[in-house]
Amino acid sequence: MNLKFLKFSIAAVILIYMVIYGGLYIFQRSFLYFPTPEVQHPDAEAIYIENDVARIKLWKAGTGSKKAILYFGGNAEEVSRNITPFLQHLTTYDIYLMNYRGFSGSTGSPNETALYIDALSLYDLAAKDYDDISVIGRSLGSGVATYVAANREIEKLFLITPYDSIENVAQSKFPFVPVSLLLHDKYNSAARAHKIDAETLIVMAENDGVIPLHFTEALIRQFGAPAPQIHQIPGTHHLTVSNPPLFWRILGDFFDPHDV
Repeated sequence: MNLKFLKFSIAAVILIYMVIYGGLYIFQRSFLYFPTPEVQHPDAEAIYIENDVARIKLWKAGTGSKKAILYFGGNAEEVSRNITPFLQHLTTYDIYLMNYRGFSGSTGSPNETALYIDALSLYDLAAKDYDDISVIGRSLGSGVATYVAANREIEKLFLITPYDSIENVAQSKFPFVPVSLLLHDKYNSAARAHKIDAETLIVMAENDGVIPLHFTEALIRQFGAPAPQIHQIPGTHHLTVSNPPLFWRILGDFFDPHDV
């Protein structure tokens, strides 16, 4: 009787783990990507990049500068909300903001490889009109930004609450799950940081509970010389790091040091 109960208990535990792991494996991208609905913005032009499987909506804002910034946002961010403050603080740049596949007017489904392909397509589009291209990446988008910076020539790289890899962050959230075996989209920024030679600035939130500071610090250690500039915004969290005026002063000083 006890032996049967023991066997049943072991089988039940194994089944539970299989269901949990199977669910995480199948639905993992629903935990990573949170698409936003399509919106309009009066101060920006909607342009599109198309390929065989997706039509990517971009916002272009600015007045015809000779320099461009490409922006890659967070996993649930409506990137158009940045247009107005970017235009206020980045006065010598045209701004391109990407809506990931499945986000705000872009078709297709988001995944790591697709986002990299689309990001390089955006860079190559911008490179036809600009010799000076810089990149901003926030949270999830920091992984896309480091990929562009490692594979294309950029002037400056500005990372907001970045991580070393999504795999490491996910492993900390699910310590008993073999994340490395299950995770499709790993966004390993740390592995390519040494390839980045653009001037880099990293902004951290003091009380970041989504991407704790040690994951950002692990990324910082992988950069070569010159080391990135580091700023920590006091009293902020992951979603509020850009709220204080200090954030925008740091951004403006980095990109337009003689214009602020």
